[in-house]
Amino acid sequence: MTLPTVSLPALLRRLAGWLAALLGIALLAAWAWQQPFMAAPRMFWTLGRLPPPSHLPVPVQGVAAGRIADTYGAPRSGGRKHEGVDIFAPRGTPVVSATPGIVVSVRESGLGGRQVWVLGPARQRHYYAHLQDWAEGITAGTVVHTGQPLGTVGDSGNARGTPPHLHYGIYGSGGAYDPLPLLQANPLNP
Repeated sequence: MTLPTVSLPALLRRLAGWLAALLGIALLAAWAWQQPFMAAPRMFWTLGRLPPPSHLPVPVQGVAAGRIADTYGAPRSGGRKHEGVDIFAPRGTPVVSATPGIVVSVRESGLGGRQVWVLGPARQRHYYAHLQDWAEGITAGTVVHTGQPLGTVGDSGNARGTPPHLHYGIYGSGGAYDPLPLLQANPLNP
């Protein structure tokens, strides 16, 4: 069996055609990656490459880190332990994202009542619970930036009847951990 022979000019034309097709695909992919519909995949890719934060802003506007009591790990009903901190503020005070991220859940259920979950740097999950209301436009899949409104302080869920507050928790690959040291480490949080 003999292989067909191809002249060098024909081979170069074929190679140039393949290279032009690959270049076209690469240009189309680069263009698509920058489009608004790719904001969530871009953010997801970025979040996985970022390290966990070494400090965070307080996610309730106007509250200083020094005013937050260390209640992480405190006993709760049913043998539970408190997996976050409670940040007290007047009802309706804005709650903002402590990190850039992607909203992965907006729901009203369980102990947390009205809540927002944000996937943040190092793909840690940030939990904002007992909200009075959600911010306009906050839905699952929304890309958020640090300081972007998520909702307002309230007493929903099992906090009904208590002073209004935000329950703020952070969950990494090993489970919940205390966010207060990160809030206190931020030089902008008095």
